[in-house]
Amino acid sequence: MLLELLLFVVAAALAMRLLTGKLRRNLVSTPSSTSLLHSHATSFGFKEVHEERKSEMVGHVFDSVALKYDLMNDIMSAGLHRLWKDRLVSKLNPFPGMKHIDMAGGTGDVAFRILDAINRNKSKPMHHHHDDLQEQAQIYVCDINPNMLNVGKKRATERGLEDDKSLLWLEEDAEALHFGDNSMDSYTIAFGIRNVTHMEKALAEAYRVLKPGGRFLCLELTRMEIPVLKELYDLYSFTVIPVVGKLITGDRDSYQYLIQSIRCFPPQETFASMIAEAGFKKVEYENILGGVVAIHSGLK
Repeated sequence: MLLELLLFVVAAALAMRLLTGKLRRNLVSTPSSTSLLHSHATSFGFKEVHEERKSEMVGHVFDSVALKYDLMNDIMSAGLHRLWKDRLVSKLNPFPGMKHIDMAGGTGDVAFRILDAINRNKSKPMHHHHDDLQEQAQIYVCDINPNMLNVGKKRATERGLEDDKSLLWLEEDAEALHFGDNSMDSYTIAFGIRNVTHMEKALAEAYRVLKPGGRFLCLELTRMEIPVLKELYDLYSFTVIPVVGKLITGDRDSYQYLIQSIRCFPPQETFASMIAEAGFKKVEYENILGGVVAIHSGLK
């Protein structure tokens, strides 16, 4: 898998050389937390902005990319994001009757996988309470961006799931969820937590809504740890992806932000500590492809 990623990165870089006649590094130092202007400043990519503006600016990004979001995920990851989401759902181990939040999941990519896993598991012996097995699963697909949710609803219709009562599409803010305390069996967030203004608030909300024993899982692009591949990955990220974003969606700036936001995301150990500080136990993470992505998990 690492060899495939390396070949893909090298091929993309060579393609850019042919397109532009030169290949240059466009790397900007990641701001440290101590560089924030004041307590009400936060990062938007490598920029420092007032925290009240970040959600508006992030909203604009996803308004712009919503229609081509999954296509760009395929292009940027060479389709590997599909395998990463499969891994996330396999670690979740969905079961019939579960009540689950998939936060920042507007396009439905993770929710559809969870529903498929539940349907596969219905015929298998389960260790959950008998009453749970008789109850219909409730998968709350939550996103702060209505355009992303509209894409997900359209995809559900294309899959013949428009009348499936297990899927519930809700406009929700990860920092202020409209769910009761101790009401959910599990919570996932894939490629979304780095876009919230206050990650600690989002983690606290996840903890609040989960039942005792509930599971938190987060799939996020993180820090590549293999030196040679890290250099190539950075080169690909900062030179190729924004140009491809411009060609596919007509929007270079949004993909420039998305790449920068990855570099601003805390290292795996730091984020694991944040999850533990929110109250979760048995916090751990799994690096994939040397840390291109990681799946963090915790138990309430």
